[in-house]
Amino acid sequence: VQLQASGGGLVQAGGSLRLSCAVSGITFDDYAMSWIRQAPGKEREVVSCTSKSDGTAYYAESVRGRFTMSSDSSSENAVFLQMNSLEPEDTAVYYCAARTILTGNYDHWGQGTLVTVSS
Repeated sequence: VQLQASGGGLVQAGGSLRLSCAVSGITFDDYAMSWIRQAPGKEREVVSCTSKSDGTAYYAESVRGRFTMSSDSSSENAVFLQMNSLEPEDTAVYYCAARTILTGNYDHWGQGTLVTVSS
């Protein structure tokens, strides 16, 4: 299983970034794909989570309306996070992760990509 996140970088407040996560070794039927971030000195926060099995999508209140998660459901080899209207508070390392539907555990993680939003 491999998850590889990319697309992070430095952006000014109000700008946009699109994160990508290359996925291999799992099927979306068994996992809820998620984007999770960790800011310096703060706990990890689930930013967004989607489940192909039930078609649900979750967004943290802090990003709702600004971030959109999508996936390449046909090939099941990528998930994306479009981030618009970025704020300095969005500065964090962003991880893509796969949550096993049966157990609820985040069993697979990518290496993280740093997003820095300057004011």
